[in-house]
Amino acid sequence: MWDLRGKVAVVTGASRGVGKGVALGLGEAGATVYVTGRTVEEGKADLPGTIQQTADDVTRLGGKGIPVRCDHRNDQEVEALFQRIAGEQGHIDILVNNVWGGYENLFENGEYTWEFPFWEQPLWRWEAMFQSGVRAHFVASRFAAPLMINHRSGLIVNISYFSGKKYISNVLYGVSKAATDKLTQDMAHELRVYHVAVVSLYPGLVRTERVLEAGRFHQLGNSESPQFIGRAVAALAADSQVLEKTGQVLVAAELARKYGFADIDAKQPRPLTLEEV
Repeated sequence: MWDLRGKVAVVTGASRGVGKGVALGLGEAGATVYVTGRTVEEGKADLPGTIQQTADDVTRLGGKGIPVRCDHRNDQEVEALFQRIAGEQGHIDILVNNVWGGYENLFENGEYTWEFPFWEQPLWRWEAMFQSGVRAHFVASRFAAPLMINHRSGLIVNISYFSGKKYISNVLYGVSKAATDKLTQDMAHELRVYHVAVVSLYPGLVRTERVLEAGRFHQLGNSESPQFIGRAVAALAADSQVLEKTGQVLVAAELARKYGFADIDAKQPRPLTLEEV
């Protein structure tokens, strides 16, 4: 794998799911990973996982996990997070914007509202996706960027999805992911001169806790572990030519073929096409 010893990373929303997998992928490469999220006590969320558990797993894999409780909807908490990292580390090498909202209540009054047409969507879902998603990505990047600019290097990865390119059952979801990709593109334009790369990263079907909970509704034969996404991030972070990819949308399974890594079960997931998602 790659050697990221001495590198400092921040992964937002890493109590579980893709965020946890990214933290583990960076941990196995030896990085110091600040694990952020709101869940500090098991049983307080509807799914298992805490920031401490993720941080412990990062350390177990060979990195250094540091849990930091942070609500990414609160600008003061986010600013305090990066001030702490500046004081402790002096710089940041990798920021992975993974935190996300909008999945909290897929069912309302016994109805599955996710696939309702936009005029029947609950209005709170727009706020959740943009406040806990797009806006949270912007705010974290806004505080991380100066620490990368001063160091004249860095990588920002925005976790996004194919719905930014194609309608996939929910208008709000598509608009928010398209906004994430545009954020990537424009931040990359402004940061390139400072040798800081910004990319959007698309996973495939990831075996998160929520997906496994509803496993009977999914075909998991070509699925990916959360840690597979982390290995994609680690590969990018270790690539001395990553600036050539800045501003681009990248697919994790395609990066696996390019960089020559497999999933934790040694399988090689097939990259999804826009037509089949």
